[in-house]
Amino acid sequence: MTDTSDIRPADGDAQAARRSRLHRLMRLLPLIAPVLLWAVPCWVLLHAGQHWPLTVTLAGTALFVLGLVGMPLAMVRGHGRRQQDRAAILGDTLLGASWVLFTWSVLLGVFLRLALTVAGVGESQDRARIVTWAVLGVASALLAWGYAEARRVPRVRRIDVRLPRLGAGLDGLRVVLVTDTHYGPLDRAHWSARVCETVNSLEADLVCHTGDIADGTAERRRAQALPLGTVRATRARVYVTGNHEYYSEAQGWVDLMGELGWEPLRNRHLLLERGGDTLVVAGVDDVTAESSGLAGHRAHLAGALHGTDPELPVLLLAHQPAFVDRAAAAGVDLQLSGHTHGGQIWPFHHLVRLDQPALAGLSRHGARTLLYTSRGTGFWGPPFRVFAPSEITLLVLRSPHLPASP
Repeated sequence: MTDTSDIRPADGDAQAARRSRLHRLMRLLPLIAPVLLWAVPCWVLLHAGQHWPLTVTLAGTALFVLGLVGMPLAMVRGHGRRQQDRAAILGDTLLGASWVLFTWSVLLGVFLRLALTVAGVGESQDRARIVTWAVLGVASALLAWGYAEARRVPRVRRIDVRLPRLGAGLDGLRVVLVTDTHYGPLDRAHWSARVCETVNSLEADLVCHTGDIADGTAERRRAQALPLGTVRATRARVYVTGNHEYYSEAQGWVDLMGELGWEPLRNRHLLLERGGDTLVVAGVDDVTAESSGLAGHRAHLAGALHGTDPELPVLLLAHQPAFVDRAAAAGVDLQLSGHTHGGQIWPFHHLVRLDQPALAGLSRHGARTLLYTSRGTGFWGPPFRVFAPSEITLLVLRSPHLPASP
């Protein structure tokens, strides 16, 4: 295999402890996060010894207060009962901008100021103003770059994956993974069509979508999802639900994907045969499905593998990397997942690592199971990707029973 990601064993107890800490933190975040995101940059940029003219200080503070009040209101109107797309765009953009501004206010407010002090650069006011302009410059550059990264068609990431139980007839099988397209308030129908054109250029045998198609119901986001019907694969197109489907009438998305020619693998499997060898391609509902209240929706790996020959290699689609513990216990050969977005906006990946066993790339779990975690094809919420590029993944499956072709 050619991927350079770390291969490490799973540690179930440590993962459970990290998830428990994250869940406790998440209960407090809605209360403290908006205040911190806006108050810290306000202090670092305006009130930490810069001694700006009074009009600048008052105007700047007013803007931060407006952001502190406006962001939660826009998020509620955009993602709450009213589902107003314009409000969602405003709230999401303010959330992303405030996160970047907060991050670099902390980093540069501490380390740059310390470096300037040690170097003896200027007086205290001079150093404070240098920090202000540095934070504004870095944040502006990262937001502009992050917006372009989020809106572009993802680059293709090609990885050879060696599966010891894969038969020679299946060597070179081309599997394309797209995930977390998150069609939403920003209309990305044209982007969706270009993504599908890129997928088709890869001449895949199997195309997989591991969930989080959209933020919104299938009826509401139908126009953005329709290009998925143009995707081509020589063998099959398969799909499993993500957690965001269960916020938006998941059965509607299952029905629409079936209408577009995709095979929803809801706790079931299909057999892919080539050259006298067989691969089990299985899928499970997202782990949040059971709590959704939808009849028949749950993550049921035993049901997905029911009736399969235990000697055959298994490729499993599961939206969240956290499902890999169950996959490893069942002897799955390769699990494909998304969900993490690679953190999407640095350094959010540190929080993702508290909840998931992998952030991106290829990792080993148990004696047999490999997990590939995609950084995602689209973006959720804030239209930015900072140090977490999106991807369309081409996985070429390799058998040990004959030399791998170049």
